[in-house]
Amino acid sequence: MGDIQRLTIDGKSYVLLSEEDYEDLIDGLRAEAVMAGIRAGEETWPLELVEAKSNGENPVRLYRTYRKMTITELAEAAGISQPYLSEIEAGKKTGSVDVLRRICKVLRIDLEDLFVNMKDD
Repeated sequence: MGDIQRLTIDGKSYVLLSEEDYEDLIDGLRAEAVMAGIRAGEETWPLELVEAKSNGENPVRLYRTYRKMTITELAEAAGISQPYLSEIEAGKKTGSVDVLRRICKVLRIDLEDLFVNMKDD
C-alpha cells in the first residue's frame, strides 16, 4: 500500500488512500469472502467450466457434463423427455421456468447459474 493520509473533518476521522490501494483493499475483501465460502463448503467451479460459460456455451449442457450425467439421466431425473432436453441444450427451446427449476434441482445449481454470465465486469 502506498501513502495513507488520515484526516479529521468536523471531528470525524477519515482515511485517504489512492484509488489503486482502495481497489486492492476491495479485491482482498472479496477474495476473503470467497475463501470463507469455500472453507464453509461452498462449491466452486473449475476454470474450464467458467470459461466455456463465458464463451456462450449452453450452461445446462456444461453443468450436466460437469456432473457426469448423460442427457438421458438428466432428462429422467428432471421428469422431461430426452428430446426436449436436447432442444434446450441446443438452444432451440428455452424451457419453462418449472422445467428449468427441475433441471437445476437435479444438477444442484441455482436457477441464476443458468443466466448469470461469469465474466468479470
